[in-house]
Amino acid sequence: MDRKLKKELVRWKEKEGRKPLIVRGVRQCGKTYLLKEFGNEYYEDVAYFNFEGEDSLLARFDGDLDVERIISELGIFRKKTIEKKTTLIIFDEIQFCNRALTSLKYFSENAPEYHIVCAGSLLGIALSKPFSFPVGKVDFLTLLPMNFIEFLQANGEDLLVEYMVKLPVGEKVSELFTEKLENYLKTFYVTGGMPEAVSTWVKTKDIEKLEEVQKRILDSYELDFAKHAPVKDFPKLSAIWRSIPEQLAKENSKFIFSQVRKGMRAKDLEDALEWLIGAGLAYKVMKIEKPFLPLSSYADQTFFKLYAADIGLMRKMSGLPAMEVFKKSENYKEFKGALTENFVLNELLASKNETPFYWKSGNMAEVDFVIQSKAGIVPIEVKSERNDKAKSLAQYRKKYNPKVSVKTSMKNVSNGEIKNIPLYLIWKISEYIE
Repeated sequence: MDRKLKKELVRWKEKEGRKPLIVRGVRQCGKTYLLKEFGNEYYEDVAYFNFEGEDSLLARFDGDLDVERIISELGIFRKKTIEKKTTLIIFDEIQFCNRALTSLKYFSENAPEYHIVCAGSLLGIALSKPFSFPVGKVDFLTLLPMNFIEFLQANGEDLLVEYMVKLPVGEKVSELFTEKLENYLKTFYVTGGMPEAVSTWVKTKDIEKLEEVQKRILDSYELDFAKHAPVKDFPKLSAIWRSIPEQLAKENSKFIFSQVRKGMRAKDLEDALEWLIGAGLAYKVMKIEKPFLPLSSYADQTFFKLYAADIGLMRKMSGLPAMEVFKKSENYKEFKGALTENFVLNELLASKNETPFYWKSGNMAEVDFVIQSKAGIVPIEVKSERNDKAKSLAQYRKKYNPKVSVKTSMKNVSNGEIKNIPLYLIWKISEYIE
């Protein structure tokens, strides 16, 4: 499956002053697959090493951290010489070997001719011992779950993707494609962007098999809680994680700690929440009351909404039957809004690599997302269907008169004081607003 991050990997390979690279991301978002595919495509040889549960491999880093000794021993370990420049060295699950993480400093300083890429969970790398982390000696990239465009490509829709990429800003999507895109979008709400889930769906079109994969991924995250988190925090982590769908679906979707577990207060759960955010499993979208630059200066740390890293996992956690997504039904009207918001957040993160904010004015109006761009501060109202009403956005515009405003819904492209960008095109938001 093609991932857009591969282009960034190629740039890393070709740039001067290249340092060892760490590709971070939540578990099972496709880091290992991507790095192996990149190596096979752009190098003569790939030397792959996985540190999880491999004591004999960890032992190669127990002595001094002389890079030539390490390279020699790794070559013996794999029974093949590692060559400079033509061999891509992959250190997978590097968070399980702090000494290997430290060694990247010496590769950067003393042997930059070796091409080293590392894969690790966001959480594991963040929890590495302070002395082991090679500050300033590594490059970073973050791999997210697949976005909607990558999902279309995985479904063999390269020509449709090419059409969307080339579609001029402001031009309507042909009616020949809108129904198809809407159906794909609903399917994406069900599958999400975890590569194994997408691959299972593409191969089988079997919802039961898809949900088995999603359940296995969710179970593995809970096992990670138990493996990495302090014992006392495990129940809190699970409770917060499982509460995300129901809290988002409330009429007031502000995250409320007391609704996670009866009797619990913010001070009891804040550490566990930050753990989840640090692991990349959840995103904290904070409220602003004044949309002025820089937005972060006007954020309320105590007033926020919590979203999941992947829309398919969020849907599975909620218990929403997959078939409900495809029905024109009022059975999940409130949750449909939450699901759509989570989708838009994931697409914004994939396109802009920054967590947005949201605007709320008392109890009267709320705009789903607010972002900074070259065009200034841009409010974004999210609608799950073709609803033209955007009362909160109208109040925001009346109060602050933004240069650009966006509404995203199932409605086709429209230009005017408010730009309507179809949900299936929201990944192009930068083109539309800049």
